[in-house]
Amino acid sequence: MKILLTGGAGYIGSHTAVALVEAGFEPVVLDNFANSHPLVLERLADIVGQQIPLERGNVLDTPWLEDVLRRHQPAGVVHFAGDKAVGESVANPLKYFHNNIGGAVSLMRAMETVAAETPDASPTLVFSSSATVYGDPASVPITEDFPRSHTNPYGHTKLVIEDMLYALHAARPAWRVGVLRYFNPVGAHVSGLMGEDPAGIPNNLMPYVAQVAVGQRDHLNVFGNDYPTPDGTGVRDYIHVQDLADGHVAAIKRLLGGSTSFTVNLGAGRGHSVLELVSAFERASGRKVPYRIAPRRAGDVAQCWADPGLAQRLLGWRATRSLDDMCADTWRWQSGNPNGYRSS
Repeated sequence: MKILLTGGAGYIGSHTAVALVEAGFEPVVLDNFANSHPLVLERLADIVGQQIPLERGNVLDTPWLEDVLRRHQPAGVVHFAGDKAVGESVANPLKYFHNNIGGAVSLMRAMETVAAETPDASPTLVFSSSATVYGDPASVPITEDFPRSHTNPYGHTKLVIEDMLYALHAARPAWRVGVLRYFNPVGAHVSGLMGEDPAGIPNNLMPYVAQVAVGQRDHLNVFGNDYPTPDGTGVRDYIHVQDLADGHVAAIKRLLGGSTSFTVNLGAGRGHSVLELVSAFERASGRKVPYRIAPRRAGDVAQCWADPGLAQRLLGWRATRSLDDMCADTWRWQSGNPNGYRSS
């Protein structure tokens, strides 16, 4: 069965492509390389031993998407494509509303148009959502029935797309929709050939720590050490990107098996502080990671981690890789590719 991955050359999409091949599916990558690099396709081929088909274009182009769907006739679609930098979304909200919400509408319209051409079609879509839809949670761990809110335009787009999918499924019960709320994806493929390659200054903690360890940056800024947590620094639920990729495969299998639509958290189910992560990375890399304490950032929450029990019960999935695994795999990627895919 073919599975179309929008944004499939990105960090999570590329690892999901590997997991799909290993599970017997045929992924098709759709990407415009606005936030990714074409070399990913070469690395994918090296890892899985075969070329992954590529469709180069923009999800905002609805007629082109319809053509892609007609030519490949995928059994399902995983929608990763979109912008994801919280800070940029605050500075440029229209870009995020246009690309993220507009891209999702374009994809749904294309899928609905093509499905109407086939009797008894059941459009199948897995959406890459985020724990940002929980805003600042009142307590932890977070279950799927927690109130939703948003603290920035990026999180707002995820919440709006979730609501659009729920409305679409209510209007078109034949649609099968899986909403996956990620917590904090980190790590890299165990081969060291693929990993996170942020453009410019990293927005997330792990790639920033890795760049400090490899000597690209002088030090890490730790934003706040006076939170009500064991060491005063923010606590987050870090999940290995390969565990996350396996979660997508489990979701696709569940939907294609005839499941009704669902929404689940994908997280490890425990929190680690900033300083815990720094210490683990120093162990993995054998390098010191100098840091400085800086003022808290507006919008940051003290602690956030998932209750992943529903994903285990519904999908038979749970995260298996430890924080040490995440750091070791990140270091293997970063040390072998100090400038990311631009190293080659």
